[in-house]
Amino acid sequence: MATKDQPKPLMPHATATWLVDNTALSFEQIAEFCGLHILEVQAMADDLAGSKYTGRDPVHAGELTQAEIEKGQADPAYALRMHKAPVEVTRTKGPRYTPVSKRQDKPDGIAWILRNHPEVSDAQISKLIGTTRNTIGAIRERSHWNIQNIQPKDPVTLGLCSQRELDAVVAKAAKRAGPSEGGEPAVTGERDEREKLIEELRAEREASHKAAAEAAQEAEAEAWLAARRAAEAEEEKIDPESGFI
Repeated sequence: MATKDQPKPLMPHATATWLVDNTALSFEQIAEFCGLHILEVQAMADDLAGSKYTGRDPVHAGELTQAEIEKGQADPAYALRMHKAPVEVTRTKGPRYTPVSKRQDKPDGIAWILRNHPEVSDAQISKLIGTTRNTIGAIRERSHWNIQNIQPKDPVTLGLCSQRELDAVVAKAAKRAGPSEGGEPAVTGERDEREKLIEELRAEREASHKAAAEAAQEAEAEAWLAARRAAEAEEEKIDPESGFI
């Protein structure tokens, strides 16, 4: 039998779908190779799975050989062996990519973090979940267009991030907030209010600068107009024939 720690296909469900449709391998063999429960494979075969997956050929991907598949088909007790482990996908800089099938779960994940970890900043949530600050703000203020259907759910369970990533973000936010008297992360309400006040003062300052600039422009325009009118009045006093006043 294959060892439990054998690498799994890069796309287990899609690979299982292809093996179900294109081989005579048993459900148990497919489930073990793909790291799935046998009932999941059974549901794929019966078209009962909640999500429909496009099959992924593991032979073309180099994860299995045709000879290995034939060995499995000849012996139902044979455990398929990975031919070539998939290359580990590493994160690159930039916004997190979320599969289309998972994007509808983002609001639920955001609501869960806002409820259970208020110390986490919007910037951290945005990077962790792969969303915008406008969406986070709308969910926090309950002005989101679909707020009635949003149910807080653990983003790890939803597959939006890993437990390690979530723990790292929470720990960083707690460290930045500092310990409270009870040893728990400090409540960030005060900081939020202070940030809001700073934003309001900044907005007022920008508005006053804008108003001053507009007033200066109006004054300059009025001065120019007054000078123009004075010049025209002087021209009218001059006799065009003699050149004297």
